[in-house]
Amino acid sequence: MVFEPPKRLVRALRETAPEGDDWLERLPEAAREAVARCELTVERVQVPGGRSSLVVLVRTADGTPAVLKLAPPRARPGSERAALAHWGGLGAVRLLEPAPGAAEGVLLLERLHPDVSVRSLPEAKALLEAAGTLRRLWVDPPEGHGFETVAERTGRQARAMRASAVADPEVAPLVEAALTAREELLAAPPEQRLLHGTFRQSKVLSGERMPWLAVGPDPVVGEHAFDLARLVRDRVEDLIAQASGATTTRRRVKRLAESLEIDRERLRGWTLFRAVESGVRARRVGRERDAELLLEFASWL
Repeated sequence: MVFEPPKRLVRALRETAPEGDDWLERLPEAAREAVARCELTVERVQVPGGRSSLVVLVRTADGTPAVLKLAPPRARPGSERAALAHWGGLGAVRLLEPAPGAAEGVLLLERLHPDVSVRSLPEAKALLEAAGTLRRLWVDPPEGHGFETVAERTGRQARAMRASAVADPEVAPLVEAALTAREELLAAPPEQRLLHGTFRQSKVLSGERMPWLAVGPDPVVGEHAFDLARLVRDRVEDLIAQASGATTTRRRVKRLAESLEIDRERLRGWTLFRAVESGVRARRVGRERDAELLLEFASWL
């Protein structure tokens, strides 16, 4: 079978690929090797798929439906493997090949319903189900873990944000507000839990053993509010289109904070930081429409 990467994946990876990175060129052969090694039967490549990995619907040697996922090193597939193994299927997709000897960047996962995410539900119900799924993932990290911390991840992001603000003074006020919020939030984090790291409605898929399960973590260790912040801006394009978008956003912060017993101001602060970081990054790679939406959203917080 020809493993042609979906256009969405190609476009996203080329936006961020370091010079000399040939992972996309090597991907078809890597996929064929993984299929042969795991003795899989290929059904199809998932399209449009994600922005950081190739997802292939397969069946194992005994006919069990599964998903083969291949991700480049910069997507931190080793961290994803470790987090999924630690969760053990509680709230998240189950890892079918947890052995340390598995090929780097290759994960074999239980098959969920790839075309049915919690985003398909009405907005209020979707937020409720997504928040409930997220709560199950918030556990103590394993002893001696090697996961990145929120302070480390946002530190890298903060350096890039400062550089962008110098090159683009228009975003400087929002960047300054976001960086100030980050410094205040990191001064006294209330807890250190294993977090999904990139949680949103499209990362919660329908399953057989549980109604909804999370997929695609980029795990990080830190406080709950950091994880929940990405969910606040879900369906941002719909929020921007509403005359009452700013009011709806502030109400969403309040509702999510109360439902998961999180300090509202901490959630607001991390939502601001993450929205500005995403908006500045989108502008840096030429996704002007995304940048405009995210930065306007951030200005409401």
